Amino acid sequence: MNRFILFLPLIVFVFIASYFALGLRNDPSRIPSVLIDKPLPDFELPAIEGRNGGLADDDVIGRVALVNVFASWCIPCAIEHPVLMRIAEEEDNLLIAGINWKEKPGDGGAWLERLGDPYDFIGDDADGRVAIDFGVTGAPETFVVDHKGRIRYKHVGPITEQFWKEDIKPIVDQLQAEAG
Repeated sequence: MNRFILFLPLIVFVFIASYFALGLRNDPSRIPSVLIDKPLPDFELPAIEGRNGGLADDDVIGRVALVNVFASWCIPCAIEHPVLMRIAEEEDNLLIAGINWKEKPGDGGAWLERLGDPYDFIGDDADGRVAIDFGVTGAPETFVVDHKGRIRYKHVGPITEQFWKEDIKPIVDQLQAEAG
């Protein structure tokens, strides 16, 4: 019995180390979302400074869309931005909507003025309430939404060219084919 007690800390350590080692095999950009295959949350956001219209759930319904959560203070958002600009130029039938998350007034508009604006619609989520409804954990996060307004995919982190081509674009193409 005394020998078992001596080895108990080692057994506990091996169990905990195995648990964490298995967790490291998961891709952090593929965080599951309870919203997959569910309708968009009901929301209506005001326009950011420098824009006439905001963003509401009804703006997204009817076309396949990317809903991108971003902020000017977000360094990964700046990395992702050129990819979104290219997607906006090349994908005529894809709607790109932006949720400007927890931003100081004027900063989001100035950032887009400087870097370019890939968004068809942008809403100002200054208090972060809509992002909470989407289950956002940080920026950037992007949701692929079908033409019926159902969330079909969630990506956490910046969209890279490779990730766009290999993961997101095939989903968008399939949803656009389904939409007719």
